[in-house]
Amino acid sequence: MRLRPRQYQPSLQDPKEKGEIPLERVKTRVVKKTCNPVWNEELTLSIMDSNDPIMLTVYDKDTFTEDDKMGDAVIDIKPYIECMKMGLQNLPNGTKVERVQPNRENCLADESCIIWNNGKMFQDMCLRLRNVERGEVEVQIEWINLPGRKAFQC
Repeated sequence: MRLRPRQYQPSLQDPKEKGEIPLERVKTRVVKKTCNPVWNEELTLSIMDSNDPIMLTVYDKDTFTEDDKMGDAVIDIKPYIECMKMGLQNLPNGTKVERVQPNRENCLADESCIIWNNGKMFQDMCLRLRNVERGEVEVQIEWINLPGRKAFQC
């Protein structure tokens, strides 16, 4: 992740991320004193409606005041869901199933590929943060079926 410092001293940045869909929120841990945090965390959201976007918000964690919002981005999962609906199986590892281009409806900073690897589909994204002068965040999405939950229907 690359962020533009919101405070005069970059060493005072304590970024954290929050991902949310309607009725559900998840948060990363705070990474202290950096404008280029690396989380390498797995966060799980229960997607009930694939048309609901996932909102990702980055904050500067403050101890005594309300956290400062550093920017936000929307993760558009519709192209990924469309690839899942293809019902693909037994593809060679590394197969690029789809290329998603940046446009006005998504927050992609660069082309994003949906890739088949080890029997699963992944999408790596570099998202440009909105409502901030400059900032990007890299994420990877993967659909997993959780025990006790209704499985993805094609």
